[in-house]
Amino acid sequence: MSLKGFHILFITLSTLLCVFVVLWAFVFSSYAETSLKLFGGICAVMAIILPAYGIRFYRKSREI
Repeated sequence: MSLKGFHILFITLSTLLCVFVVLWAFVFSSYAETSLKLFGGICAVMAIILPAYGIRFYRKSREI
């Protein structure tokens, strides 16, 4: 596997992990702690940013 392929795989797995943490923090958790909601909110933002970065990286890496 090339470094480019590994990078795309890592971004995909990171995005899936962020989505899982968001679901855990807001849906499946029975605790209503502020720190858990903050962590879930940060992961929600990252779940949006990571795919955008992945698309940008993929388009840029096609030129290499």
